[in-house]
Amino acid sequence: MSDSIILHQTIQDLYAHLGIPIEQEAEFSIHRIEEIHGTEPIKSPVFRANYYSFLFIESGSGNYTFDQRKFETKAHTIYFSNPGHLKSFETYEYYTGHIISLSEAFLKEQIHQDVFEDFPFLLAEVVPPIYLAPDEYQPYKELLFQMIKESGTTSSYKYKILANLFVVALLKIKERGWKSYNPLEEADRGSTIVNDFKQNLEKTYRSLGTFEELPRVQDYAAWQQLHPSYFNTVIKSKTGKSANTWITEKTLSEAKALLTHSQYNIKENAYQLKFHEPTHFSKFFKKHTQLTPNTYRQKCTS
Repeated sequence: MSDSIILHQTIQDLYAHLGIPIEQEAEFSIHRIEEIHGTEPIKSPVFRANYYSFLFIESGSGNYTFDQRKFETKAHTIYFSNPGHLKSFETYEYYTGHIISLSEAFLKEQIHQDVFEDFPFLLAEVVPPIYLAPDEYQPYKELLFQMIKESGTTSSYKYKILANLFVVALLKIKERGWKSYNPLEEADRGSTIVNDFKQNLEKTYRSLGTFEELPRVQDYAAWQQLHPSYFNTVIKSKTGKSANTWITEKTLSEAKALLTHSQYNIKENAYQLKFHEPTHFSKFFKKHTQLTPNTYRQKCTS
């Protein structure tokens, strides 16, 4: 359920792997692209990242791939990527512009806890770029210069100011290209994260004998190389139910099937479902059905 592709926790990790040392400050960083890339073409390997990155390309050309989909980039292009996906990038003509990287923690702590409700497109799995005319790009350029200036200060309000400037950029991006994005519609069309979770959930319950205990949300997140908090946010936004609810409902469904169709006693059913104590299984079952396992079995088999 994993692969050998490198997962980078920060943009600093990524560029270190590319042999380009950069400094990164806290959970939010902004850099001039030309100061990182220089004037030589760059081609990255395929990688995963556990952070958000926003590229504002003022000039230059290249491409980036996102889960096997390739997009061209040119002057006045904006694009972003979010955690977990397979990605790579290549430059033909060297870029000028800015790159912002930030963590989910920054979004929730410095903007607000429910940031994904205001900006659901941050959870999008298909992320085509936005191509702007020069005059449309200018307001972003001014915001980016303000962010660069603020990032160099020692103000105790620096990250709150940067967060508010970034919110302005997010609002402009939403208005320009992602105003009507709906995570539930994307899930209906085919969300990679949701589909992989459902497949992993099914595989887990088909091979419970290989597990010492029932996998938890953080295990399903790790199999997709995602942070548990982000993973759960995506699952809940795109299905209407938390990952833990999916796991609970699947466990309950399997328990009902065992009680109805197997000859195992309650204790054996509990162990099959990886409950270390039969009493824990009974409490779990009664909590969600208002019936004890024995009562449920008698009701279904009588």
